[in-house]
Amino acid sequence: MKLSSPRIKSLTVTAGLSFWFFIITFTVGLFSLELFIVFVSALLIITQIFSSKISKALDLFSIVNTKFFLGALFVTVISIYGILFKLLKIDLLRLKKQNKTYWQNIESQKPENLRRQY
Repeated sequence: MKLSSPRIKSLTVTAGLSFWFFIITFTVGLFSLELFIVFVSALLIITQIFSSKISKALDLFSIVNTKFFLGALFVTVISIYGILFKLLKIDLLRLKKQNKTYWQNIESQKPENLRRQY
């Protein structure tokens, strides 16, 4: 973002703030399309007008917003995987012995039955 123009930084910050505005107002139950359009328009106009003066602040906000968003996305994805693995009773490390499994038990196989495949 340091090499981007102040106008592009303004657009990315407007997109980030409008995303969080949407998420927060929708979660609280106060979302309305008119309020959202007014917020995005006012924010876009203000950041475009003052983009060259607040370029460093826009850069800082975009970095913080990206780190927070990616962190939240990472936590959400890992949580969903954990919940699904728990519900489906998947043991990735195979720590528990299972009777019904599609894996062959090598120790119980006779040596003449084992062949190498190339």
